[in-house]
Amino acid sequence: MSDIPNYDYLSADGLEKVKIICLGDSAVGKSKLIERFLLDGFKPQQLSTYALTLFKHRARIDDKDVLVDFWDTAGQERFSSMHPSYYHQAHACVLVFDVTRKVTYKNLPNWYKELREHRPEVPCLCVANKIDVDMDVVKKSFNFATKNKLPLYFVSASDGSNVVKVFKDAIRAAVAYKNNSTDITDEIMKELEVI
Repeated sequence: MSDIPNYDYLSADGLEKVKIICLGDSAVGKSKLIERFLLDGFKPQQLSTYALTLFKHRARIDDKDVLVDFWDTAGQERFSSMHPSYYHQAHACVLVFDVTRKVTYKNLPNWYKELREHRPEVPCLCVANKIDVDMDVVKKSFNFATKNKLPLYFVSASDGSNVVKVFKDAIRAAVAYKNNSTDITDEIMKELEVI
């Protein structure tokens, strides 16, 4: 039996399963955001994620329990071209940049392009992290989110601002996408799995 999760089926206890991936450059705070959401804590001195970390979570959305796997990738340049399995069966994406490092914002189009090559229709939420460093940043507009019609969230993994909202919205979007997807990529992959 394979250890790779299959999100097409219910869990052993009959719960729906969704996969949410996190993308963005190294040190933008992807792991810290997930940690803050899951553990309501923040440890400022953690090393960068190496390749992939999988976080499991049980959420209650609209009076329904859902099992959520958060896939957190290392953002180091050597991993910036992710293996297609990272995107496979993803139901939502949290795309993160660091408001204190302009280059992480400039790299968003690269991450988004790769996401759309593998998951053309999956919902994506754009997250501006580290607003606690300069709260004036919330008054700025970020054209990337507007241009791509993505919801933009101003958050801080450090102080917890808007973190719960981002992940609850991501889970809701993932469940809605899974239940209503007409993405041809999903259908092709299901057919290939049968073969």
